[in-house]
Amino acid sequence: MKIVAVLDDLFFMVKIMDAVKRAGVEVIFVKEDATVFELVKDQPVLIIIDLNIKTLDSVKLIRQLKQEPETKHIHLLGFVSHVQVELKKQALDAGADQVLPRSTFSASLPAILQRHAHALTDFSESSQSTSNRNPSPAANK
Repeated sequence: MKIVAVLDDLFFMVKIMDAVKRAGVEVIFVKEDATVFELVKDQPVLIIIDLNIKTLDSVKLIRQLKQEPETKHIHLLGFVSHVQVELKKQALDAGADQVLPRSTFSASLPAILQRHAHALTDFSESSQSTSNRNPSPAANK
């Protein structure tokens, strides 16, 4: 797994699915916090959270994810209406790494996904090179 998207807005689900196809990354959509905690065991590089999701308390979820040692390093990106300044502040105070207005999120989504796709590639390559560090005896001759 690569990216978890916590939202229930069909419009943004379609936007994310389209951008994900172009970026070549995997995304899993969820609507419940219990499902999020199951999926984070696979260590996604990014969790996208619609702060206006109706099925859970997004600020509470952010706080819980940032308090857990196993998940506090995962990048949390929230998006919200530009007029919801207080909700944005609450999410940042709870530990969100970034909160964008919906319009900026939509416009920046391809770049955001590409950046995280590169992080996945870099991580994958570094773990492969680490596993290949034991050269054969013939390589030392």
